[in-house]
Amino acid sequence: MVSGLSARDIGHRVVVRHRLPGGQLTDVLGVLQSIDSATLVVRHADSTLHPIRWEDVAAAKPIPPLPLRPVDVEQLFLTTALGRPAVETSYVGQWLLRASSGWTGRANSLLPAGDPGMSLSDALKHAEDFYAERGLPALALVRLNSPEANQLQEHGWKDARPWQADVLVMHTSLDLVNGAPEYEVTVTPQPDAAWYETAFDGPVPAPAPAVMEGAPHAAFASVSLDRRVVAVGRGSMTGHWLGMDAVRVDPQYRRRGLATAVLQGLTRWAGPLGGRRSYLEVVEDNTPAMTTYTNLGYAEAYRYRYLAGPGHQPES
Repeated sequence: MVSGLSARDIGHRVVVRHRLPGGQLTDVLGVLQSIDSATLVVRHADSTLHPIRWEDVAAAKPIPPLPLRPVDVEQLFLTTALGRPAVETSYVGQWLLRASSGWTGRANSLLPAGDPGMSLSDALKHAEDFYAERGLPALALVRLNSPEANQLQEHGWKDARPWQADVLVMHTSLDLVNGAPEYEVTVTPQPDAAWYETAFDGPVPAPAPAVMEGAPHAAFASVSLDRRVVAVGRGSMTGHWLGMDAVRVDPQYRRRGLATAVLQGLTRWAGPLGGRRSYLEVVEDNTPAMTTYTNLGYAEAYRYRYLAGPGHQPES
């Protein structure tokens, strides 16, 4: 066989030149999925598998990892909102107001992106009234050091969670994550009771199903061991972006690679649907999650915090 590949290259990007049935040569580029004495299998970015017989291989070699393309931060900022929509939404110009009976900051906060269509003071007053009418604090999700964050702070909005570390939005390309999971991952279009029981430590908040299942194209992954669901996660497609959240592993089953398997399962679901890039969110001081995501090739796109309107006390 003519090859510079071996088992140690599994999981890395390779290029394989091989002969088609008609005799012509073609190249396949992707991640080496498996290799044995008879065949090798290359996984393309869209998760398609290409099994190739060694007798047809003309040349094969490992290639450097594909560098992450620069991310359009403003576009991704809006994409994250579409991936997990709130129960109730309203607009002030291009600003997005979200409310979901108080469950999660993201689903109950202003997203100040674009032109509010009126003076900043009037737009902020409109936002404060929107949340006051619903018995909710006026919160805004802002990218750190963005013009919008600076403008809101100049109008008296302050850090709503000074005790909390920054939230990082991280991104990567799908071909760095869509490896074969070590566990069987079930992906369904709707979550069942077992999924929710694992996703939440205690009763499921009343607004959660509407928020979790509200995206136009969402999927719910789970891993079962010992006859019960022990790891879950949620994915949603927005254009070519796969957003992943609600990744949780039963405490008794942590440090076994289950979170990685859930992410890989969702990524393999998204690839054939046109997914090319992935994002997720993590609090900076969540060391285990940060380690998992970094090992899968995720890199920081931006950070955000919540600001509270004037008169609102910081959350404790």
